[in-house]
Amino acid sequence: TGTGKEQVAESIHNESPRKDGSFVVVDCGALTGELMESELFGHAKGAFTGADQERKGLLQMADGGTVFLDEIGEMPLPLQAKLLGVIERRKVTPLGTSTARSIDVRVIAATNRNLAREVNEGRFRSDLFFRLAVVRLRVPPLRERLDDIPMLVEAFLVTLPAREGGPLPTQLPPLARRVTAANVRTLGS
Repeated sequence: TGTGKEQVAESIHNESPRKDGSFVVVDCGALTGELMESELFGHAKGAFTGADQERKGLLQMADGGTVFLDEIGEMPLPLQAKLLGVIERRKVTPLGTSTARSIDVRVIAATNRNLAREVNEGRFRSDLFFRLAVVRLRVPPLRERLDDIPMLVEAFLVTLPAREGGPLPTQLPPLARRVTAANVRTLGS
């Protein structure tokens, strides 16, 4: 959490031939059961109580682009099987339908869990793990990259005024920059 996984995934998307397609983020830890299935695959009108209209799923919304599955280790086993089928067949079947729809989507997944251990303990499907783990990238926590802190502070100073609606400095004064760097080095020792 907080390492910048989503920014890394979005950077991969933006530097790829898929950059003109959608970049869709799915927080697997925040969705559960049927809600997660509906969010990922979509649903037909009347597929379940409250489904008063047809809805595209996030995988269809990412067609031609990238879907980032954050905290994939939180996904329940039955849904893992369905996701594996979508990845292998490149087709998604919305809830309440029998019609599969073709999709072309890059899948990037992240987790704070050790998925190899989760596979060994029966909490994550080995076939999905091996399908997703084609290229693995470790994003180290901030405590392992303390030299990034001054740069991150500068970036926050640029983006915060628009978000907070008030004037803030756009860069650290030289003295504050040196003090921040010194404190960061102290934290790292």
